[in-house]
Amino acid sequence: MEVDGERFRVRPGALDHHWAATYYDWLSGPNPGYGFSIGGPAADDAEHARRIREFLGEIDPSTGHLRE
Repeated sequence: MEVDGERFRVRPGALDHHWAATYYDWLSGPNPGYGFSIGGPAADDAEHARRIREFLGEIDPSTGHLRE
C-alpha cells in the first residue's frame, strides 16, 4: 500500500476470534525491517491509510525512527 509516497506491506494476523492484529512493514523507509503493528478490529483501506499517516507523523526525519 502506498501512502503519501511511502510504501507499506499490510499484513493481517490473528490475536483471537474477536480481535485481529495488523502489521505494517515500512518498505520504503530508511531502516530495514522497521514498521508498526496495531491490534483491534479489521480495518478498511481508509483506516490503514489513516494509521500509516499517524505513524509517519511521529517519525523523526533525522533518524527514521519514532521520536523520543
